[in-house]
Amino acid sequence: MTVSPEDVRHIARLARLELTDEEVEQFRRELSTILAYVEKLEELEAGSAAEPERPDQPLREDTLAEWPDVVPLHEAAPDFEAGFFRVPRVIE
Repeated sequence: MTVSPEDVRHIARLARLELTDEEVEQFRRELSTILAYVEKLEELEAGSAAEPERPDQPLREDTLAEWPDVVPLHEAAPDFEAGFFRVPRVIE
């Protein structure tokens, strides 16, 4: 599939990009190459590659665990208020 300069200009307009004529030609060639490659990929048979393999190792069981006592963490925090850790502002 070939991409026309008008297609590139339309895509650039949608992306709010201003392109020179040289850039339009460059992107036209690049997009045409990419689309040709995608067309080749569409011709391939996926076969069993579409199905993921089972992991080699069995997955561990999910277990419910109690959290350790967090009160010492709260007491050691420089600024803990109403259930939250207060930290210095990093974004203005």
